[in-house]
Amino acid sequence: MLGVQRSTVSAITRALQDNGLIHQGRGKITILDRPRLESAACECYRILRAKYLQLLPLAPPEPEE
Repeated sequence: MLGVQRSTVSAITRALQDNGLIHQGRGKITILDRPRLESAACECYRILRAKYLQLLPLAPPEPEE
């Protein structure tokens, strides 16, 4: 789906986990530090995120009690 080899994905996810940005388990990835993960991503992340939100806006967050 991504057009990259599985070994490449494994190397990248291992590096992200070693840096404390994600936790990887069997078939599941948990983001541990989103701000650091976003800053580690290329500038295209912010561009694509903005376009995604423009086309498919997220529902407003539920108010906290």
